[in-house]
Amino acid sequence: MKITFEGNKKVIADFNGRRIVTDQPVRAGGDGSAPAPFDLFLASLGTCAGIYVKSFCDQRGISTEGITLEQEMKFNPETHLISDLEIRINLPAGFPEKYRDAVVNSASLCAVKRHLHNPPAMKVVAVTV
Repeated sequence: MKITFEGNKKVIADFNGRRIVTDQPVRAGGDGSAPAPFDLFLASLGTCAGIYVKSFCDQRGISTEGITLEQEMKFNPETHLISDLEIRINLPAGFPEKYRDAVVNSASLCAVKRHLHNPPAMKVVAVTV
C-alpha cells in the first residue's frame, strides 16, 4: 500500500489496484470531498459484518431483501475514542427463526473485528529516500 498526498487535506491510498481517496471535513480544514480515514475505519466494521451476513444468507439460499445493518457508536468525550459499538442486524419478518442466532454469529466472525480483538504489532518509522 502506498500513501500519497493530493492537495489540502486529501490523503490517498493505492492498494491492490484501487485508489482510496480520503479527505477531512470542512470543519477540520478539508474540502469534505471524500470520507475521512476514521469514517472508513468505522465503515469497514459495518461492511465487514455485512459481507458475512450476505455470505451466510447466500450459502443457505436466503434472500437478503429487507435485511439491513445499523451501526451505532458511542463516543467517550474524555478519551476522544469510541467506547462502545453495536451492530444491529435488522431481519425482515420472513427471515427463518432457526437462523437468527447463527446470522449474528456469522457477522461476529468479521475479519476487521477479529483484528481489533487481536491487534497486529504496529510500528511507524521514517526513512530517507
